Amino acid sequence: MKPPALPIRDLVLVLALACAGIAPATAESGGGGRWDVLQRSIGVSAMHMQLLHNDRVIIFDRTDFGQSNLSLPDGRCRRNPRERVLPVDCTAHSAEYDVASNTFRPLTVFTDTWCSSGTVAPDGTLVQTGGWNDGYRNVRAMRACDGGDDDGGSCDWNETQDALAANRWYATNQILPDGRAFIVGGRRQFNYEFFPKADASDASAIALPFLVQTKDPEENNLYPFVHLNIDGNLFIFAKNRAVLLDYKKNKIVRTYPELAGGDPRNYPSSGSSVLLPLKPSPTEAEVLVCGGAPAGSYNSTKEKTFFPALVTCGRIKITDASPAWVIERMPSPRVMGDMILLPNGAEVAIINGAMDGSAGWEAANTPAYAPVMYRPDHAPGDRFEEQSSTDIARLYHSSAILLRDGRLLVGGSNPHIYYNFSNVQYPTELSLEAFSPEYLDSSNDALRPKITDPSPAGPPVSVNYGDSMTLQFEVPAVAPRRRPRGGGDGGLGALGLVSVTMVAPSFTTHSFGMNQRLLFLDVAETTALHSAGAYEASVVMPATAVLAPPGYYMVFVVNGHIPSEGVWVHIE
Repeated sequence: MKPPALPIRDLVLVLALACAGIAPATAESGGGGRWDVLQRSIGVSAMHMQLLHNDRVIIFDRTDFGQSNLSLPDGRCRRNPRERVLPVDCTAHSAEYDVASNTFRPLTVFTDTWCSSGTVAPDGTLVQTGGWNDGYRNVRAMRACDGGDDDGGSCDWNETQDALAANRWYATNQILPDGRAFIVGGRRQFNYEFFPKADASDASAIALPFLVQTKDPEENNLYPFVHLNIDGNLFIFAKNRAVLLDYKKNKIVRTYPELAGGDPRNYPSSGSSVLLPLKPSPTEAEVLVCGGAPAGSYNSTKEKTFFPALVTCGRIKITDASPAWVIERMPSPRVMGDMILLPNGAEVAIINGAMDGSAGWEAANTPAYAPVMYRPDHAPGDRFEEQSSTDIARLYHSSAILLRDGRLLVGGSNPHIYYNFSNVQYPTELSLEAFSPEYLDSSNDALRPKITDPSPAGPPVSVNYGDSMTLQFEVPAVAPRRRPRGGGDGGLGALGLVSVTMVAPSFTTHSFGMNQRLLFLDVAETTALHSAGAYEASVVMPATAVLAPPGYYMVFVVNGHIPSEGVWVHIE
């Protein structure tokens, strides 16, 4: 399929193109972006995905359905007498995908990780929590492997039994400014806890009556949406309501209005949510909630009646003195969609899911094949644009994450109790795809920044809060005029509006990207270097861990709305 050209909307970019002698691209009908199949099968369905700072993606499913299509290495088998389906299992239920080489290898999980949650610790280790059956209260850790043969095969999951205070199945995690994970909810769990446990006071779960208040006969409050606010409190959304929790004092400090319409947005009526990009030294924060399913949808699917999904989004400034939801309409209804912040800070991708039904086994009938872009800074009525369609259904148990090169990695979809590849409308999906947004179209190559220092191929750069960081980059189409460094306009010539973004990769499962966060960094100065097309930007890192919890982030230089490949930064 020929990739469509990119529509140029930003005036600064149109000027940059004109000065460079390049005609602005126009959009072809049928949407933007490009789909590529990366792997027809990795042997495991991608129910959960997390990108680590070694540019490898940890993928895992569940253990209680029998054999996967990926064998464990060296004839190894998992022997677990508590396993409900297959006590001796010689297949993998987790895999590590290497983005650079487009290869994968099996990983070993011992107990059941079904419908679990996760956080990346400040040292870059994936900390996964909970699951089902023998995995309810377990914690599993997967570090970022160094390379080679992954330390002779020793780089694999490590599991701690009964490390949690309560069963965590369909729970949500959020990293905190102190580096711990806040773990909330789950089936029949109206409480929260922390991991790791700081002291004996952390040993017990803490009641959260809000989760009792938002439960209905279909539940509809599982996998609550949680976002760290700029004041250090936690915004928690369940069903159709939201509160702001001071987790240090176990106190609700604000109750928000009900999202208009009253229909549920959380599992199994699964919508999705993001904290919209934060400006430098932010004074306000906004949350967007999109899609979901009308009340009663989940139960109706048992009779093979599939109600249309919700077509609305709600947007709210959670820092306002009198916050109110603003309702917007997507081009089409969507349930089980994933929302991913794109590195230009100007777009949110809404991808995967269905146009009817709900989450659950055989509970949707019409896949949503076309992603939608949401542009939060556009005028109301001009924020949504449908993109090019895939031909692979991504229904229940699908996921999507952002990669450092700006693509979205898309995988999963298993709307069946077991892996099922025949005589069903939508077979279990073991494939991986990449969706390349319009900004990666070749027509934009001349405007795409390329970071040269620090090298994207090098190790992560360590920075402290409030530090200055220098980024050197090139933009082929906008060679600077020959002026002394720092003189006049800095010799920027036709360079567009330059911004720098910092993105925390998400742990994505069940239509929610946990811990996802995008910040615009304060660009103190951008100057031209003596080499043609070479520039240097001085940026200031976030001031506190409340704005950017400690850990690994991807940093991008953005020319107008076209991002570079990212570099890894470790803030501590």
